[in-house]
This record gives sequence, C-alpha cells and structure tokens, in this order.
Amino acid sequence: MPQDTQTIADRIQSRLDDLTRAERQLAQSILDNYPASGLGTISALAKDADVSTPTVVRMVAKLGFGGYPEFQAELREELKAKVKSPIAKHDTWAEGAPSGHVLNRFTEAVIDNIRHSLSQIDTATFDAACAMLADTERRLYIVGGRITHTMAEYLFLHMQMIRRDVTHIQSTSNAWPHYLLDVREGDVFVIFDVRRYESNTLKLAEMAHARGARIVLFTDQWRSPAHVVADVCFSSRIVVPSAWDSAATTLLLVETVISAVQDLTWEETRDRMQRLEEMFDETRLFRKFT
Repeated sequence: MPQDTQTIADRIQSRLDDLTRAERQLAQSILDNYPASGLGTISALAKDADVSTPTVVRMVAKLGFGGYPEFQAELREELKAKVKSPIAKHDTWAEGAPSGHVLNRFTEAVIDNIRHSLSQIDTATFDAACAMLADTERRLYIVGGRITHTMAEYLFLHMQMIRRDVTHIQSTSNAWPHYLLDVREGDVFVIFDVRRYESNTLKLAEMAHARGARIVLFTDQWRSPAHVVADVCFSSRIVVPSAWDSAATTLLLVETVISAVQDLTWEETRDRMQRLEEMFDETRLFRKFT
C-alpha cells in the first residue's frame, strides 16, 4: 500500500480540478467500476473510457505514479488489503445470505462509500457550514433537482421546524426569479446536484452567487459544475451495484447537518417545536393513544 492512507480513488477525487475534460471522462470511467476498471491493459482502459492511451498516461502521471504498471501495482495492493479484512473474509451484513448476495454486496458498497466520503470532509468546514445554516440573520434557501428534490424537501421540512426564514425553491427555473428577487448578501443556498448535472441548477447557483449568497453544495464524487461557485462542497461517493446511484451517503450528511444545526439553535428550536406540537394537538393531525 502507499505510504499515505489515500486510495487511488481518493487521489482521483482530490485532483479532479486539475484534470482536462478527457482526463475527467477517464476518471469517471475508472470510478464507475473501481477498482476492476484499472486492472486490465492500458489500451482496454482507454477504450472503455473512450479516450486515447496518452490520456491514460498523462492522468496516471498527474496522480503521482511513474507509469501505468506502478498504477496497477497499487490497485492490486488495495485489493489484497481488502481481501485480508476480517469483515471481507468472515462477516456478512444479512445473516443467512451468502456473501455475494445483493443485500451484502450493496451494503458493503454503501459502507465503503460512507467511509471514503467522510475521510474527505474537513470538520472545521463542516462546522462552518452548519453555523451558516443556523444563523437566523441569514435567509435559508433549499433546492434540489429531478431526483435530489426528495432530499431537498427532507432537509427543508426539518429546517423549517428548527429555524425561521427557510424557503424551499421548486425545481422549475421559471419560478426562480421570484425567489431570487429578495436575496440579500450573506443569505445561504443549499443546493443538491448529482450526475446527471442539471443546467438549470448551475444557472441558479451562479445567479445566487452573483447576488452575494453563500452556497452549500451537496454533490457526488465527480462534483457538479456548480462547485466552482460553492463556498462549501460536500462530495459523496454514490456508486453501488445498481443501475441507480446511491443517496445513502448524502442522506447521512444531511441528517448530520440537521442534528448539528438543531444543537446550535436549540433554545429557539425547542420553542418552535413546542408551538408546532400545540398546533398539531389543535388540528388533531396525529392520533393519540393515551
């Protein structure tokens, strides 16, 4: 294994901004089927990514390797280390199911995604982002995309209970000018954007940034184009054995943010929650069994 604790996937993610368009295409191809994608010949890897062989050579060099054989050797060391893990050798997450069952394969992929994603997060940056979301002097706007609107709604529902001045922006660009009209410098936008990245989301981020808003972006390991205007960018690994990407790591981060902001605003939040419960009782929205 390398002298540091970074995997090759970690190196790729940390260098994304330094890669050319073709190299980013190659990086995405490698990460889509990591680490198996890098174990074949250099020509096979180039063909799978639809790039040239020199592109593979250049990106490998940017990652700090002396050549493709050295790159492959480290990949093999990563695989050996994984096989030696007691969990990989003995345990399964769903007891009674074979280790190759989708329940166990999917769970291992999600846990691996969580482990690698959290290792990339700076705790001071995380705390600063939560402090921005907790600051009631800043208006808070939350927006998602075609798939990620569900996480945006989930965050909005909780933030609306925790603090005042929270707006959920609907995922239609023709309504954005109405929301942006009253944006003040220092207001906070929480934006969700994962592949396939949405052009409308990038435009919203750019317009909010131009008006002095702070941007907190939840995205994937390849990062949305909106990251160039983001003040904080939380990148989650999302690849699992499925035709669909996983939202598990992003949801973990969202729920952790909710917990952290709640703690920061607890005096106000407790009062708001109490008043909300009184209204629930008045409207008899929920059944009571006592």
